[in-house]
Amino acid sequence: MKAPSSTRLVGAVFAGAALLAAALVSASLLGSRGDAEPAPAVNGALAGAAEAGVLLRGIPQDGIALGVPDAPVTLVEYADLQCPYCAVWARGALPAIVDRYVRSGRVRLVFRGLAFIGPDSELALRTALAAGGQGRLWNVVHLLYANQGPENGGWVTDDLLRRVGSTAGLDPDRLLVLRDSERVDRELLAAQRAADTAGIRGTPSFQAGPTGGRLEPLPVTSLGPEEIAARLDELLQG
Repeated sequence: MKAPSSTRLVGAVFAGAALLAAALVSASLLGSRGDAEPAPAVNGALAGAAEAGVLLRGIPQDGIALGVPDAPVTLVEYADLQCPYCAVWARGALPAIVDRYVRSGRVRLVFRGLAFIGPDSELALRTALAAGGQGRLWNVVHLLYANQGPENGGWVTDDLLRRVGSTAGLDPDRLLVLRDSERVDRELLAAQRAADTAGIRGTPSFQAGPTGGRLEPLPVTSLGPEEIAARLDELLQG
């Protein structure tokens, strides 16, 4: 049988996401309700704005990467910005990983965005990648997860994306123009090719390894930080 192309992989990834969701749903319920629910807006500000500022302040960003480029270990996350399980991980586990490993310069975090759930996925991802060209991808990703709506419910509107861009410190109109740029097209293709090579069939999925070296799959059975932290500790010691 002919191997699926990058475009045909969309269906396979969607099926894999459904299987992963079923496997992780009980584990995700072990976390607090605060981990699973979006942060509320405060005084009219966009939900998640304060948290994003605290989480990311002072950490260098370069395109899809968060953290210093010479960190000894790299952790790659494959995610869809409409995936509710990705949002649970981002709001619950990611802050612990960033505070313990990325902020200290020991781990570099890379975001490989996929857009398989529907049109809102690609619109959100293109906007995040456009922000990456201005050193703000992780701010936009955090804000989109904090304001995530129902899958394919039309929640990714230009109005929301402008508010997200402005909150992230970007020119919102320029951000929306740049999401259709050739650079963003290349980033989308690179992420899909990386997912093909890694055999990614669901989100969130992870790889980890020495920076500049071979990345290995990092299987997880829960949406907490413990399993990923244990593997990062092994890599840092080894």
